[in-house]
Amino acid sequence: MSHTDWEKIMHVTRIIADLRVTDIDAAKRFYSDYHGVSAEEFNMGWVARYTSPDTGATVQLVTRDAAAPEDPVISVLTDDVDGASEEAQRLGYEIVYPITTELGECSRG
Repeated sequence: MSHTDWEKIMHVTRIIADLRVTDIDAAKRFYSDYHGVSAEEFNMGWVARYTSPDTGATVQLVTRDAAAPEDPVISVLTDDVDGASEEAQRLGYEIVYPITTELGECSRG
């Protein structure tokens, strides 16, 4: 792969598995009490992320995403959401959820 090919690849800063649960509060208690993953990074009701203040270990809990046709299975964080979406489309990947700004700053799509 040439240097210019590497420049076209999306810059991923973090990948987080989305753990499907039926009850975020009950799951939070389990991961917080038993695993020490207690610092809430965010909670949107249907998705919440908790981190261990000691180790940085993270769990992202997901119920049903009522706004999207598919429930997420991973969250890919990038410093360029628009560029990543354009690259995915160029490569022929289906975009099932349009880029949307949530929590006043977080974009997903």
